[in-house]
Amino acid sequence: MILDVDLLAFEHGSTPQRRAVTDGVRRSLGTGFVFTTHDIGSDLLDSAYAMLATLFALPTEAKARWIAPGSHGQSGYTGVLVETAAGSSAADWKEMYNWGAEVSAAHPLRQRYPSHYHDPVLPEADVPGITAVLTEFHRRVLDLQRRFLRIVAVALGCHEAFFDDMVLDGSHLTRAIHYPPMATAPAAGHVWAAEHRDINLITALPRASGPGLQLRTADGWADVIAPDGQLVINSGIMLERLSNGLIPAGRHRVVAPSVPGRPGQDRYSVVQFCHPAPWFVLSPLASCVSADRPLRYGTIEAGALLERTLWDINLIRPDDA
Repeated sequence: MILDVDLLAFEHGSTPQRRAVTDGVRRSLGTGFVFTTHDIGSDLLDSAYAMLATLFALPTEAKARWIAPGSHGQSGYTGVLVETAAGSSAADWKEMYNWGAEVSAAHPLRQRYPSHYHDPVLPEADVPGITAVLTEFHRRVLDLQRRFLRIVAVALGCHEAFFDDMVLDGSHLTRAIHYPPMATAPAAGHVWAAEHRDINLITALPRASGPGLQLRTADGWADVIAPDGQLVINSGIMLERLSNGLIPAGRHRVVAPSVPGRPGQDRYSVVQFCHPAPWFVLSPLASCVSADRPLRYGTIEAGALLERTLWDINLIRPDDA
């Protein structure tokens, strides 16, 4: 069962209120998902989604101008039938636009891990004003993710600030996704997004234009629909490794719902992936290892784990070398 929790009560509430939020997050993330209140203004969300819809409505040749070669799908435009879920034989029927914060070319992280940091490629020439709006969107959602990770840290038996340094200058990525009508897919076998797990620490989904997101449970697939005004958080593979499996990475997919009278519906969403800086080494926390939960994962650099996953999902290709 996915619970809804109050981030603001953790930040400003009494000790019992903070404990209740921490307990709710711990229990809900046992499913890989949790809902939370947030303080991101609806005006910003409305502006961002409207501009992104304008972008995706452009002709294919116009969107292709915003492809960022060599970014492995981490910046700029990515067309349909490119990203393929690990283990799936069919590419996802979706197109994406990716951006993050600008990092100085002289920054030691960018010097050491050039494949993880790319200049934002934002289509200002086609959608005037989009650069400022999407930059602010990224900043506000990242601020919320940092704050939410403080609850996760306490739930794992760590100091509240445990993740603060880890995510400083991380290769955080915001991804807008347009899922075209399935009736336009070139062949059978494709879905909007096949079953997968996110690679990062946590993913935030402030809004989607319609249903389709589903969580895999022991009883099958369950719809994930946040209460009005709330935001979806799901856990990724990096958090699963740090927690020694205590918080599993949520297995999910996105499928076109069968809605009478709407055979050709599409869907828009924007997700943000919160990553550790790539030079951090991921190793299970001592507080999550016990006789009942023996050490499950080895140690791996966050950047190496990301690259392994990008290869698995076809965003790093043999011809990129």
